[in-house]
Amino acid sequence: MSNEVFPALPGLKWGIVKTPEWSTKVQRSANGRELRAAFFSYPIWHFTLSYEVLRGANGFAELQALVGFFNARQGSFDSFLYSDPSDNAVTAQAFGTGNGSTTAFQLKRTYGGATEPIFGVNGSPSIYVGGVPQGGGYTISSTGLVTFSAAPPAAAALTWTGQFYFRCRFANDQSEFEQFLRDLWQARKVEFVTDKGAAA
Repeated sequence: MSNEVFPALPGLKWGIVKTPEWSTKVQRSANGRELRAAFFSYPIWHFTLSYEVLRGANGFAELQALVGFFNARQGSFDSFLYSDPSDNAVTAQAFGTGNGSTTAFQLKRTYGGATEPIFGVNGSPSIYVGGVPQGGGYTISSTGLVTFSAAPPAAAALTWTGQFYFRCRFANDQSEFEQFLRDLWQARKVEFVTDKGAAA
């Protein structure tokens, strides 16, 4: 698991494709009634990016940056951090309630009423206990786990404000780069998915 950040490069085509995936088992009886079991508590996100132009000469190294990043991850083997331009920050986001004994809480984010954990923190977020900003007395791991030195009091609302990453891995072990002019390349489809393994 790495904390390398997916490079922000010019030439990215407008229109990132973002797809949530759930896992549901549906069993239908002879009379048409169904039994359904959900196996995910939060979705896996699929991202598809398309680069119209990647320059590879004359002082520009966008092609090398993207190819090098892919190869450094060994394809789908290693995870990385991705900042989604449309979904990367929260304000006064609830992530737990104190009970007087628990000291560790996972950061979360709510999107359209659905809440899921955050496994990558961008920068230094602000942590609040009962609406009071905390200047210290806690640590935040690279996977978004907040550990307080003293348990927050019972019924105290825990909130945070800051930016986050999606922890991802490439969807495949190969990625295609196509040259269309001298020193100009394109990557029609760069695919990656969020990595739930970070929760372990």
